Amino acid sequence: MSLSPILRDRLRLPVVASPMFIVSGPDLVIAQCTSGVVGSFPSLNARPQPVLREWLTRITEELAKHDANNPESPSAPYAVNLIVHKSNDRLDEDLATVVEFEVPIVITSLGARTDVNDAVHSYGGIVLHDVINNRFAKKAVEKGADGLIAVAAGAGGHAGTQSPFALLQEIREWFDGPVLLSGSIAHGRSVLAAQAAGADLAYIGSAFIATEEANADAAYKQMIVDSTASDIVYSNLFTGVHGNYLRGSIEAAGYDPATLPVSDASAMDFGTNEKSESKAWRDIWGAGQGIGAVDAVLPAAEVVERLTREYADAKSRLL
Repeated sequence: MSLSPILRDRLRLPVVASPMFIVSGPDLVIAQCTSGVVGSFPSLNARPQPVLREWLTRITEELAKHDANNPESPSAPYAVNLIVHKSNDRLDEDLATVVEFEVPIVITSLGARTDVNDAVHSYGGIVLHDVINNRFAKKAVEKGADGLIAVAAGAGGHAGTQSPFALLQEIREWFDGPVLLSGSIAHGRSVLAAQAAGADLAYIGSAFIATEEANADAAYKQMIVDSTASDIVYSNLFTGVHGNYLRGSIEAAGYDPATLPVSDASAMDFGTNEKSESKAWRDIWGAGQGIGAVDAVLPAAEVVERLTREYADAKSRLL
């Protein structure tokens, strides 16, 4: 399997922190990167659009300062997530800003476009694309994606339904490039298991919601701590695309998780109009099935430290 040096040489742990809508911002990204894992955020979190330049300026400056002060343990690279969906009327502006700052890693979701990939490649960046099945994986690579993020069953937010073993196996039959696995990964042994199953890196989101740097309501963080896999509900009602959400937040918003109606893809809207600030993003909280491993709200650095210890212990048990 071929792994780009940017995804290999500066990571303390083979982990990319997933970009989480609203939750991921500069504080969390900087903490993740300086702890040795790739930090990321969706460009749409920076609102209004000019704020994206402010965030990228701060991230690049603070990571450079860390590297100058810690030459023995430089920061991991960071990533920006671009939503490549027709409703995202900011995509062109955000892409131009990404190119201006030469963002090292770009994560694309909900659509693959050759021109987006070409723009990132123009300065030497790499593109990783979210996929929930093998058909979408092939389309993404055909359009120029450098790597794939296999979003398997149990992942937080928008997620697929396939077993990670099935999805990774099908992708690895034809693709030898970088593959990340997403889905219920919140423990170091799960990171090792992802590699054993065929992934190069683990893709972790929910464990970082319960961190001090996350831009999440305190009640959201505590619900992550208090909940387990049985508290995750899979529904497409809130965005038009199936995803995993915390039962407690659904009930608090006045819905019965057992009788949620079905929506469709037309409900999905990532535009800058008022609808994009809908209750789904504020009050219905996404999370993956791996949250049973999270038992406290901690600094992101301590989460990475825990994962690192668990990963090392899991490897030692196999020797």
